[in-house]
Amino acid sequence: MAELADRLADGEVSTEHAVLAAHRTDEAYLVPSGWPLCAVYAHSTADVVETMRWATEHRVPVVPRGAGTGLAGGALAEDGAVVLSLERMTAVRELSVDDRLAVVEPGVITADLARAADGHGLMYPVDPGSAARSTLGGNLATNAGGFRCFKYGVTRESVLGLEVVLADGRVITTGHRTTKGVSGYDLTSLFVGSEGTLGVITGATLRLRSKAVGPRATVAAYFPDAAAAARAPLALARDGLTPSFLELIDEVTLRALHAWQPLDLPGDGVALLLAEFDGVDADRAAAETGRLCGKLNAVATQVTTDEAESERLLDIRRHALGALERMGRTMVEDFVVPRSRLGDMLVEIRRIAARHDVLIATVAHAGDANLHPTLLFDRTEPEIPARVWSAADDMFRTALRLGGTLTGEHGIGTLKRRWLRDELGDDGTGVHQTIKSALDPLGIMNPGKVL
Repeated sequence: MAELADRLADGEVSTEHAVLAAHRTDEAYLVPSGWPLCAVYAHSTADVVETMRWATEHRVPVVPRGAGTGLAGGALAEDGAVVLSLERMTAVRELSVDDRLAVVEPGVITADLARAADGHGLMYPVDPGSAARSTLGGNLATNAGGFRCFKYGVTRESVLGLEVVLADGRVITTGHRTTKGVSGYDLTSLFVGSEGTLGVITGATLRLRSKAVGPRATVAAYFPDAAAAARAPLALARDGLTPSFLELIDEVTLRALHAWQPLDLPGDGVALLLAEFDGVDADRAAAETGRLCGKLNAVATQVTTDEAESERLLDIRRHALGALERMGRTMVEDFVVPRSRLGDMLVEIRRIAARHDVLIATVAHAGDANLHPTLLFDRTEPEIPARVWSAADDMFRTALRLGGTLTGEHGIGTLKRRWLRDELGDDGTGVHQTIKSALDPLGIMNPGKVL
């Protein structure tokens, strides 16, 4: 380790037990992880370059890491690996109002960039549930989405270019800082969502947008069940209504929230659809959404432009996982189906829960039919029970059968490797392996993830 430490310009190397224990896992805490050789805290691209050169020379695996907020096991350590922490690379290198972009390092917290952009009359729209803790590097690695992706897109739609350190220490830049550009292959899109398996992202040029003008407006619509609520997003789209926030909370989740912090619900067993609109016609769009939900047999609706009340309503969704975690251990999943099949998938989840005797609570980014079922089990269980894995298997295969995909924003990581070939097919998997081998011939980049 002394040799590696000597090669770093500003970075630090730690072999302390407490440090390694804290950096060996992410929030997929029930998935087994290895014991790393050391943790490297990079302070610059040069530190990452030297770490990768050293790892290549010694054929040591490297696990890039941000804040450890991932839910798919994408940052789990391997035995004998270097955990490469990027959390101290926190500079916003540039924020250009005229070009509407920011050049950032990977350790910048997502919410911090949003605040910096807001101070210049701009917005960074990517808003994952972990925005207050997650790093932009982690968002880039998983192509994170979040609450506002229906209107503003996932991370990839906000990336203009990247700085990437390859497995052998070479540094490349991808993309551009212009609004248009098609020179060469789209390597930016290749690295976004690659989960640290192809290279280490050490910088990103991100697109900023103009802040929405005027007050926001929020709609809360309660339906008899989640499948009934799932009809509303399709109706909104047909009427040309595009909320910035469109979330569905099923009956199980709403009961958990109510048990934790009592809510003013119109009855037991209801599901909730939350919509928020921004922009100059937000109040008109919200009022129309309220009327539309009433026509779709919502049992109660509320429309507000009051800022405090809007925050209270949106916090119902933001606090969902915390309420569920009070009930037991959780396995949070992530998949997407075609918008037209959201209701069908919600019905199937209820059947799967009954079939495998597993309590499943579901929230969804309803605008793009990205579901997050949470499978609950007893805290005394030392590992994920077989019936929970069976229920997860049933859900993923059902999502694929309905024309969906295994992940919308959490990534494949370790948790979903077993199902990836089912989606990609043999030839598609082979192409992925060819790309991986070309960029990482020694297989040292985040081994055991994705493929």
